[in-house]
Amino acid sequence: MAFFEDLNGAFPILRTLFFLLFIFLFFQVAFAFLRKRLNKYAKTRKQKSNVAIFSRVLNYTLIVVLVLVAIFSYSGSWTGVGVGIGLLTAVLGFALQKPITGIAAWFLVVSKRLVSIGDRIMISNVKGNVKDITLTHILLEEVGMHGGEEVSGRIVIIPNNLLFENNLVNYSLQDDYVMAQVSTVINYESDLDRAIKLITDAVVEKTKPYIDILRPEPQIRVSFTPDGVEIKARAFVNFGNVNEVVSDITKEIYYKFKKEKNVEFAYPHREVIYKKKLMF
Repeated sequence: MAFFEDLNGAFPILRTLFFLLFIFLFFQVAFAFLRKRLNKYAKTRKQKSNVAIFSRVLNYTLIVVLVLVAIFSYSGSWTGVGVGIGLLTAVLGFALQKPITGIAAWFLVVSKRLVSIGDRIMISNVKGNVKDITLTHILLEEVGMHGGEEVSGRIVIIPNNLLFENNLVNYSLQDDYVMAQVSTVINYESDLDRAIKLITDAVVEKTKPYIDILRPEPQIRVSFTPDGVEIKARAFVNFGNVNEVVSDITKEIYYKFKKEKNVEFAYPHREVIYKKKLMF
């Protein structure tokens, strides 16, 4: 008899748990369908990131609501819910300070849209492309190995609480383009104007897709060096293609210079000049 009485007493709780589980699974299917539909209309990287973050916010909201309903069903009153949440918050706030700080940082990132999936950021001296933004961590696909901008193949997990402790640099907050620079040094005997024309043509040829989008022409800056005249060409490119474009521009400049007679690269070398000694 005692067993059946205990079973009858536990039945309402089990019924509530099964009901909440059904609701959770139902909304998971609904969210998956909604996410799939939204992704069809998402064209840009920012829009796809917004869909992913929006889906995650819905999931977290659903979990919080179901937990509150479960607590209310067990306690039987909103007063009990309030007391339970207060005790739970006090315990978690003391024991899990950094994770809770990370959740606050996640909420800041989502609400202010400081970081989106696919952005290139640098935090705590780690640079990478954002692969995912979870409740407690940011997953970065590391870039910048060997002095370049290529992906290293390593995934770096950054706790969200570091957002409150370190400066965050977002290279693609406004758009996906950053300025790349190619430096060329010519000797002092070269035709400077001709060299600038060749370098400008090379940059325009290799960055034409970005010029058509952004419109700004390449910037040319000239300065003296001990070995010759340094010509710096700057242009906007996609942050993911910086090294590739810089390499293509460098090769094009080299090929153009090799065809010229009045333009020569400068390089460190010495010239020894013998003078005839005058006898008095």
